Amino acid sequence: QVQLVESGGGLVQAGGSLRLSCVVSGSTFSGNRMGWYRQAPGKQREFVAGIATGGSTNYADSVKGRFTISRDNAKNTVYLQMNVLKPEDTALYYCNTYPIIRYTSWGQGTQVTVSS
Repeated sequence: QVQLVESGGGLVQAGGSLRLSCVVSGSTFSGNRMGWYRQAPGKQREFVAGIATGGSTNYADSVKGRFTISRDNAKNTVYLQMNVLKPEDTALYYCNTYPIIRYTSWGQGTQVTVSS
């Protein structure tokens, strides 16, 4: 059974930075494209960033130039470096495969709160 464990969230002031991590177990991590998603209160979950097995990346327009996704296949981990955070980045952040969601059981997510 696949397990996704996100961490690294927290409370930060606008303009600050956070680095999120997601450890994947029970799956062939290196063979999957991985992505980060987020869900703000009262809104639908949305795509944030994705990384292919070869390392090519894709970002939502709202985070382009501020967020960087990376992966460490040896550690079964995908990261999201978030810089110049804005209050509108406040959300629960999750990882899963990308662009197609293959893991039906989502992790608990990690909360990011950006104060103005």
